[in-house]
Amino acid sequence: MSGFDGTGIFFIVCASIGGFFVVVKMVLQFLGGDTDTHIDTDMQIEAGGGHVDSDIGFKLLSLHGLSSFLLMFGLVGLALYHQSRTGVTIALAGGVAAGLAAVWVIGKLFQLAVGLQSSGTLPTMWAVGSSGTVYLTIPEQGTGRVSISFDDRLREFDAISIDGEPIATGTAIKVVQVNANVLVVEVLK
Repeated sequence: MSGFDGTGIFFIVCASIGGFFVVVKMVLQFLGGDTDTHIDTDMQIEAGGGHVDSDIGFKLLSLHGLSSFLLMFGLVGLALYHQSRTGVTIALAGGVAAGLAAVWVIGKLFQLAVGLQSSGTLPTMWAVGSSGTVYLTIPEQGTGRVSISFDDRLREFDAISIDGEPIATGTAIKVVQVNANVLVVEVLK
C-alpha cells in the first residue's frame, strides 16, 4: 500500500470490511442461507438463522446498515482524501455523509419492501352486512358454522344466532355483528 498514509489506509480498511460483509450478505441471500444478526439499541445481541422475514424490519445497527455505512464511508472518504486531495476533516465529513445516506437509502428500501407484503387475511368486521348460508347447524344458545361471501371471497366462520334460537343447515343468513371472531347472524327474510 505504497502511497497511502495512515488516513488513507484507515479508509481502505473501512471500505474493505464493509465491502466484505456486503458481498457475504449478497452471496448468502442468493444461496438462500441469509442470516439476520443485529444489535438492538439496548445492546442485546440477537442472532437468528434461516430465512429473514421482511417484517423484522431495518435496524440502524444491523449488519446491512453497518456494512453499508462502512463501505460508503471508506470509499467516499478515500476518494475525497486520496484522489481529490481534500483535507482529513472534509474527507471524514464526506465519508460520514455518504455512509449515512447509504443507511438511509437501505432503510427506505426496507420500508418499501415491508409495505409490499400482505397478510392475506380479511378483517372479520368487514363481514357485517354480508349474507350467506348456515354450513353447520347453529344450535340453541350454541355456536355453528356459516359460509359467507365478502370482499369477493367465500369464507367460513363460527356463528351464533342473534336471538339464541337454532338455525338449520342451509338456511340463508345475514351477519349483523361480530363478537371477537364469532359472527352474530339472523335469518334472512
